[in-house]
Amino acid sequence: MKNLFSRFLKDESGATAIEYGLIAAGISVVIIGAVQLIGTSLNTTFTSINTSLNK
Repeated sequence: MKNLFSRFLKDESGATAIEYGLIAAGISVVIIGAVQLIGTSLNTTFTSINTSLNK
């Protein structure tokens, strides 16, 4: 039982998976923010073009 418990404490495979998950989540947040920023800018540009064409 003691051997099993010491192997459990030394196992770091779960920690590595969690770290990769956190990195992926961080990258996703950055991508979503960039897409929203670009989307807002593009919407403003297309609205301006539409207004100019309809005059």
